[in-house]
Amino acid sequence: MAPTKYKWAFSFFWINLAVAVVVLVLLATHQISTIRDLMHMLAYALIYANLTGLLGILAIGGVVEKLAVRKGSLVPVVIVGVIVSAALGCLVAQTLLMAVGLVVPRHFWEEYFQTLRVAMPLALVFGLGALIHGSLRERVELMEVRLREKEAAEERAQKLATEARLRALEARIHPHFLFNTLNSISSLIAVNPARAEQIVGRLATLLRASLDNSDQPLIPLRQELAMVESYVDIEKVRFSGKLNGSVNVPAGLQEAKVPPMSVQSLVENAVKHGITPQNDGGEFLIIARAENGNVRIEVRDTGPGFDLSAVPAGHGLDNLVERLDALFGAKARLNVFRRDGYSVVEMVLPRV
Repeated sequence: MAPTKYKWAFSFFWINLAVAVVVLVLLATHQISTIRDLMHMLAYALIYANLTGLLGILAIGGVVEKLAVRKGSLVPVVIVGVIVSAALGCLVAQTLLMAVGLVVPRHFWEEYFQTLRVAMPLALVFGLGALIHGSLRERVELMEVRLREKEAAEERAQKLATEARLRALEARIHPHFLFNTLNSISSLIAVNPARAEQIVGRLATLLRASLDNSDQPLIPLRQELAMVESYVDIEKVRFSGKLNGSVNVPAGLQEAKVPPMSVQSLVENAVKHGITPQNDGGEFLIIARAENGNVRIEVRDTGPGFDLSAVPAGHGLDNLVERLDALFGAKARLNVFRRDGYSVVEMVLPRV
């Protein structure tokens, strides 16, 4: 209700302001010499202007709103509407003035057409001006809405990214993972000290990466793959040669931007839920390609596969889906399917 009242008040404010400007111009050019002439001109102008404006708002307003929704052309409609409204408004005003005795019946049509010659150009100018003003105001409001939505999405994405990093850090210091990693290091110290030192460095890299990039919603794919490499290298020690993996990412996609911990989440899911349950270990593949302005990153594993809709809330993949939605909306998604004997999780996102 408030916006409607505002629009009506705003419209009549400009109509009466225009009348005041015209009267002031007439006074300044000495075309009005007496107070009686001033009051007569002001009364006539206010009656004509407000009646014409009222008809214009009632006749054009609804049609313009419907055409705006349908993306129709508004200028011809406004021009026709203004001409019809000015003609009818002046006719109604002339009839009203004749009814109260201010217009002589025999001079009715002569004065009507004389008034119409002045009113028509003014009505067209102000009608098109109102259309331009309304269009600009609508664009500003749309930009404000989009800006607020973008800010909300960025805030949500940052929150989800922080949650992902905290979950990743929690996974790193989880007793099970930490125990397995330390156990792997201790078993290597006696037989391969250099390798043990390397795994310590990998663990440090993972812990540091879980806390880095706190203010970056997107990072280069090469940086994400470096974290994946550290994680896989640690897990290879635990699997004793039963974990095999390969990465096929073209050089041209190394700088493509991805959410931090995104590919990492896909690989962890493949290792934990696809390969770990297999007695003989398994294999995973990371494949990236560009297609139609998007980056498609697949993580394949030799596990049995799963249904994405069955992933519980708070799971790493569930968090990733929310982050992709916050960052890219419908332009990004996760797909889960089987291909050539592999369980495949595919992340699709715009190339930026």
